[in-house]
Amino acid sequence: MKITLAELYNGDSPRARRFRLALIALDLGSIAFFLVASFIEPRPVIGIIELALGVVFAVDFAVRLMIAPRRWRFFFDFGTQADLVVIFSLLAPLVTQNFSFLRVLRALRLVRSYHALAELRGRSGWFARNEQVLTSVINLAVFVFVITALVYVFQVGRNPAIGNYIDALYFTVATLSTTGFGDITLVGTSGRFLAILIMIFGISLFLRLAQTIFRPGKVRYSCPQCGLSRHDSDAVHCKHCGTLIHIETEGA
Repeated sequence: MKITLAELYNGDSPRARRFRLALIALDLGSIAFFLVASFIEPRPVIGIIELALGVVFAVDFAVRLMIAPRRWRFFFDFGTQADLVVIFSLLAPLVTQNFSFLRVLRALRLVRSYHALAELRGRSGWFARNEQVLTSVINLAVFVFVITALVYVFQVGRNPAIGNYIDALYFTVATLSTTGFGDITLVGTSGRFLAILIMIFGISLFLRLAQTIFRPGKVRYSCPQCGLSRHDSDAVHCKHCGTLIHIETEGA
């Protein structure tokens, strides 16, 4: 059984590729669901879907842990810890009160986008060509929604200007874009610290996204002489050592 599961998760057979594509679809679908669910009031059907996803994610986590060659390394990986937080947030209502902040912490599922992008990069030329832009978008989206969750958790009930998730998202985006209307400000030491994080890291990620969109992109191609891995898409010689390189193109 372990061998079969390992082949499905890591193999290169048509069945394994279809299985991993199904996991990617599940990842992307769950991310979209969590983001939409963050903006609407809890309903019984949403709770049922969340519990079902929690069971599926828990089984997936147990399988990945079982087939991992280095289990301790896998367990302490940041992506693994994010998955555990999401699974806890989905299954916690079974044994305790469904605290509202647990719902926004599910935005950590966005971390799985990196795994999905890595899989799709090897299967689609479009994803490979636009990898830098897509990675920058994911970095910014993960930052925005995770920081928004933290703003909500630490400010709701303490800050009269933060009454729901949309208020927290509005503050995060306004600060990130340097608009700073001033109608919402964070209170307390934790609030000021979060505002500093948004201004330092958020603006940097936003500028990085703009840079990858408006400047000519580079492609992955390892120079056989010096090993430089990124080159201009129309490069003929390696910019580092001058070696003739052969980057595949789609033609004029």
